[in-house]
Order: sequence, then structure tokens, then C-alpha cells
Amino acid sequence: MPIEFLGIAGLNDGGETQARSGASFDKDYTLRFARAHEENGWDRILFAYHSGAPDPATAAAYIASKLDRIQILLAHRPNVAYPTYAAKVFATLDQISDGRLNVHFITGGSTADQAAEGDFLTKDERYARTGEYIRIVKQAWTSTEPFGFDGEHYRFENFVSDIFPADGHRPEVSFGGSSPAAYRIGAAEADVYAVWGEPLVDTAEQIRTITDAAAAAGRTTRPKIQVAFRPIIAPTEELAWEKAERILSAIELRAAHALPSSFVGTLSEPENAGSQRLLAIAEQGDRYDRALWTRPAKASGGRGNSNALVGTPETVAAALLDYVDLGVDILSARGYDFINDTIDFGRYVIPIVREEVARRDAARAEEADRDAA
Repeated sequence: MPIEFLGIAGLNDGGETQARSGASFDKDYTLRFARAHEENGWDRILFAYHSGAPDPATAAAYIASKLDRIQILLAHRPNVAYPTYAAKVFATLDQISDGRLNVHFITGGSTADQAAEGDFLTKDERYARTGEYIRIVKQAWTSTEPFGFDGEHYRFENFVSDIFPADGHRPEVSFGGSSPAAYRIGAAEADVYAVWGEPLVDTAEQIRTITDAAAAAGRTTRPKIQVAFRPIIAPTEELAWEKAERILSAIELRAAHALPSSFVGTLSEPENAGSQRLLAIAEQGDRYDRALWTRPAKASGGRGNSNALVGTPETVAAALLDYVDLGVDILSARGYDFINDTIDFGRYVIPIVREEVARRDAARAEEADRDAA
């Protein structure tokens, strides 16, 4: 089976370990970072969303116009635009990128960040709204006849778009969340279900939950599974763990001095179930399986993709292949020294994983041919 690698589209050089050195949208840095992915074997980059951040759709359009191959995963929150309008924005961006767009719908894991842009729905209400939103966007992408919608959160009549995704295809819909409401909506509507990196046993449990929820929604197949990690690699195990400890110290120092409105800071009681899961796992232990390290998640309050994989490229690749064995289709990775880590991961880890997946696929195909004979 093909395996995909998803990176991050950083708009500036700031992160958990350092403050940014320039503007929130540094065009030159954004392009260099995206190019590092395109030139080093990555498939796609995520343009993330935060209430006060630069607009990710505009930044994605900029990169799509500059680079030819890297695919785009655009994060979007349903509260910021009406779904018919958003569908036209997405279709236009897909045309600009010649069919390289997918969309990641974010329901919102922070009440405060949602309220910053006027959204005061409860968590379950937000998930119900996201379900309606995705259904409307999908129909707007494909319907050549006027249609209407009469739901709990959206109502309109006789809408038809004059802009469609490139080449008649429909962009994939990506979705994440670890609450019962998230599983119910995402498993029913998403093409890709995104989870954060957890120990193998916990990831397997999440995949079973998503699979069961998809079946309950009447689907014959579950969404593709995406899992995210923070890789920390070095030529030897000892050097990798020394690097990991330096990174942890920088995260802890940065978190200790972060302002309440900063992107970086410790969340002692996160609202979203995904962060709660990460913190609960970190309380049970620092290291799991081959290379999973939970201390960065604990230091950052379980904020976002924060569990690390630590080791040599061979160790980290083997750890990622363990997740492939569980049925993971997309591996999301983001280092701490953004550009250099992107290049190193692309040069030294991605080829190992791709070659082993190809070897396994060839062996399975050969075995199937023998059985058929």
C-alpha cells in the first residue's frame, strides 16, 4: 500500500523551542520551508489555523503558485466562513494548485480560541455544525444544479457554484478529534482521520474505534488513518537522546516565559480529548515501544502534535513502520529545527520507510500470485 508523508507549512521560524525572528508571515522563510519538503521526498504540507495567525488559505495560494509538486492540506474552521463561500475558496485554490489541495476541517479544541472569533457554541454543537459543513462543501464541489440545505446550523436555497476543483476530482476531506462526538462525525464524513502519535496499543484502539464508527455510519470502509509525531534523529542513539534532552530544556524554558496569548505555553487542563489523552499517557511513562517519548507532550501541556520519536534514522523508521503495520496510511512529522529537520528526515528516514513498504507490497503481491496459481 502506498504511504504518504505530511509535513508542516511554517509561516515563520518560531516554535516551541524559540521565538520567531521576524514577521508572523515571513514570505521568504515560508517558501524555503515548503521547498525543503518538496525537494526531500515529502508528499504534502499542512497550513495550520489559529485565531490570530495569518490566513492559511492565502499563504497556501502563495506556495502553490511558487512550487510545482508539493501538495497542500489546508486547515479550516467552520466558524469563520459560510460553507458555500468556503467551497468556492477551496475550489479556486485547487485550481491554482492544479489539483493539489485537500482540506482539514477543525471543529475547535479551545473554547477561548473559538470565542476569539465569535464562536460560542458548545463542543458537541461545534461537531454537529462541522458535519453539516462538510456535507455542504462536498455537494458544492460536485453539484452542477442548484441545491438547498435546511439543517440545524445552515439554511440556504438554490446555490450553485461556478468554480469547481480541478479536473473534476473532489479534494479529500481530513478530520481529527478523540471524543465520542468527533469519532461519530469524522468517521462518517472524512476521507482521512487524523490522530496524534500515541503508544502502539492506544493507536490500535483508536483505529478500532474509528473503524467501528465508520461501520455504524453505514460506510463499507473506514477513513484513511493519519498519525503525527515529532521526530528527533541523530547518527547514534546516544546523540539522539542528548539532542532530545536539549530540545526538552528549550521547550520548558520557552513555556515558562510564554505569554497567555502566545502559541506556546503549558495547558494544565486542556479541553480537547486528544490533549487529555496525551497527558494521561505521559503520566503513565516517559518512553513507549521502540522510540516514543512523551516528555515533550507533558512539557507543552499536550498541545497539538507533541509526542516525539527519538533515535537513529533506522530506529525512527522502524518505529514508523510499526504504525504502518497497524494500518496507518499517512505519517505526519514535524521537527523542532524546522528546515534542517525537514531535510534530514526526508533524506534519512523517508527513503527507509518507503523502501520497506514497497518491499512488503511486492512480497504480498508475489504471494497472492502464487496462491492464484
